[in-house]
Amino acid sequence: MSQKDHCRGLNDLLSRNAQAKSYFMSLPDYVQGMIQQRNDRITSEDTLHRYAENLLAGDK
Repeated sequence: MSQKDHCRGLNDLLSRNAQAKSYFMSLPDYVQGMIQQRNDRITSEDTLHRYAENLLAGDK
């Protein structure tokens, strides 16, 4: 699956993309929870990375 392929949400992305799942699982629990609340907006690995980076930037 290329990064251009869009999924129907976070769960679809994680089930179809092992690299995205590995990245998601490496995130702190609270970040995972916040991302799960936006499930329908996370439609690509790129979106997942950008959203997580924005959440983590708030910790600095």
